[in-house]
Amino acid sequence: VALIGSAIVAVGVVVAPFYVDLFQIMQLTVFAAMAVLALSLGFIWGYGGILCFGQTCFFGLGAYAYAVSAINFGDSTPAIAIAILVPVVFAALLGYFMIYGGISDVYLGVITLTVSLILFNLVNSTAGDFYKIGDARLGGFNGMPGVPTFNMPGNTGYVLSPEEAWTMTGLALIAVYLGLRLLIASSFGRIIIAIRENETRAALLGYDPRIYKLVTFMIGGAVAGFAGALYVNWGAFVSPTIFALGLSAQIIIWVIIGGRGTLIGPVIGCLLMQWMVTEIGAQQKLDANFILGAILIVFVLLVPKGIAPTLRDLTLTRMQTFKSDTAKTAVKVKP
Repeated sequence: VALIGSAIVAVGVVVAPFYVDLFQIMQLTVFAAMAVLALSLGFIWGYGGILCFGQTCFFGLGAYAYAVSAINFGDSTPAIAIAILVPVVFAALLGYFMIYGGISDVYLGVITLTVSLILFNLVNSTAGDFYKIGDARLGGFNGMPGVPTFNMPGNTGYVLSPEEAWTMTGLALIAVYLGLRLLIASSFGRIIIAIRENETRAALLGYDPRIYKLVTFMIGGAVAGFAGALYVNWGAFVSPTIFALGLSAQIIIWVIIGGRGTLIGPVIGCLLMQWMVTEIGAQQKLDANFILGAILIVFVLLVPKGIAPTLRDLTLTRMQTFKSDTAKTAVKVKP
């Protein structure tokens, strides 16, 4: 079912530029990039049981790593690889000290949030010619404008058009989604779910929860870093606001509203909330943050499981009711 659905969506991604104007294509591109970010938290929190309040630290590191590498290399292909590698290494170091140090989940969330705020202030203080890596000036609070966007692999002279960038970003979202689904269906995925449900029982069965949680944390960092590269490609710009507290809160809201413990849920939550924020911002009558807060309260109180799990449960209930009614009808008409 997932493969069929993904194939249908992939066809829609490819044909969208023929039916959608450029402004909407640009909007869809940033929506898809942020959906990849939502998947990163949906995976480590929903399946690994690791609540990371500072997922933006990996997102921002990936974005800055891509920007610096693309400016220095003039080629987006190695820049994308570096944008994934840097957050993975950072997640490995940070996760090792937290997970192997026995930090509880609550404190782990607080530490990751604190790290994001530290990176925000650190990058914010890099104005001036002194703060540069190779040819790339970090720019401090002004950010890094004019970042080279994606080019065709092996051909730096062929820069992708906005339509081609959308196709790449949309297909990348589908690929990340399917990749994580395959990972969850593997023995590794079943083990991290078992650790999430009962860490002590998993340890008694011979599995070391620490190494599995660390690898899960690193995978989440890799996906978030990749999302950062996709985001920078959309705007050709990156600034310290990418580490901001507001974005960290939004990612958590996306996962809660879409449904924790699923992969499609965070994507739905992200796309829905991004669309709503865009529409609210266009009419300039209501505060977007107020609406987000109200929606979060409503979902926590009335739909605590989120959209995707609730729809799944309703569908299963209807199917069971239909089967039951069909069986009763068959018994009644039986001669």
